Amino acid sequence: MTIKVAIIGSGPSGFYTADSLLKSGQDVEVDIIDRLPTPFGLIRGGVAPDHQKTKKVARAYEKTALNEKVQYFGNVDVGTNVTIEELRKTHDAVVLAVGAPTDRKLGIPGDDKIGVFGSADFVGWYNGHPDFTNLDPNLDVSSVAIVGVGNVAIDAARVLVKTPAEMAETDIAEHASVAVQKSPLTDVYMFGRRGPIEAKFTNVELREMGKLENCLPVIDPNQLPESVTGDWSERDQRLKERNLATMREFLEVEPTNKGKKVHFKFFANPVEVLGDEKVEGLKVEKTLVEGGRAIGTGEFYTIDCGLVVAAIGYYSIPIEGVPFDLNNGIVIHDDGRVEDGVYAVGWIKRGPTGVIGTNKPDGEIAAKQILEDINSSTKAGRNELNSLLAERNVRIVNYEDWQKIEKAEVAAAIGQAPRKKFVNIQDMLAVLD
Repeated sequence: MTIKVAIIGSGPSGFYTADSLLKSGQDVEVDIIDRLPTPFGLIRGGVAPDHQKTKKVARAYEKTALNEKVQYFGNVDVGTNVTIEELRKTHDAVVLAVGAPTDRKLGIPGDDKIGVFGSADFVGWYNGHPDFTNLDPNLDVSSVAIVGVGNVAIDAARVLVKTPAEMAETDIAEHASVAVQKSPLTDVYMFGRRGPIEAKFTNVELREMGKLENCLPVIDPNQLPESVTGDWSERDQRLKERNLATMREFLEVEPTNKGKKVHFKFFANPVEVLGDEKVEGLKVEKTLVEGGRAIGTGEFYTIDCGLVVAAIGYYSIPIEGVPFDLNNGIVIHDDGRVEDGVYAVGWIKRGPTGVIGTNKPDGEIAAKQILEDINSSTKAGRNELNSLLAERNVRIVNYEDWQKIEKAEVAAAIGQAPRKKFVNIQDMLAVLD
């Protein structure tokens, strides 16, 4: 008897789960459900537009989506068009692969001022995510503060300072490209509460900052230690040594003809966003690190800025009918098992950590658990799901529909860009009418 599995979310963790189920050799039917017409989650909406090689992992996901045992249900909002409880009745297993779509808040005075954005919103805006098309951040500013020293922070900084030529082969949303290139921005400040050793960016991302056409990476040599010390794993030790070596190389970058700067500000804890209604600056407390923790010194300074981007972590949204850990922003689970027939993978399970490939083991574990827990099926699966959605007049975007949308984006590409993204759902659906 065919085991029917519904996967909510079409990002990496969802596709890795589907792929593992297919490779199991068991008789399965997999329905991948996404709120947006477009699949691939953060591959489309989160990976930086100038990292096209990273986005190519979607080709592997496409092979999964085109498997005859898989159906893509795009433009279907679980919670509005169909509930979790209904999916539990139609399918043997429901896999939560919804990620962490919102931001952790700065939690400091002034973080509600006009001009303060979370990185999920800001990255979604320049990546053309329909939820953030109308975000409209004011980039008519000379300086921007980014709170955080991880890959998301460095992505945002890089997109803000690259030249039009450097962005020519990207799929940055047109509205964002226009705003960035018109901006008088000269300085981007990145703040980390701890030191360069504790920074979270990967070395590939960090190295890029020393190779920009019109931007100089600026770092205080006094903040760079002689060597990496601390109780790190061998892997982390190597990474941190490479990062430290790269930051030392920044000191040698020739400043000639560099019109912009990205300032790496370590041992710096933002404590207040300054200004009246709008952002005018950031108050920062100098810190020192003791026992791995950032300790305030009572010494403060301010920087002028017109925009603040908080890149301090993503956060999952509670799902109705599913037990949720509000403190950690994840579902309550036992190694991925949430309740009978309900499983979790990816960031909703682990929190927003790791890279794309980190989600693969989650998918393998979930597939194994599903096949261990479910031996037979009497559920109707996608037939009943299709009937439910038809009764409710839900416009389902299947994978062939998505391919038509993608074809239209590619055809509309300007210059060397790989595509011109549709940034609202109405325009996507109009392609299909």
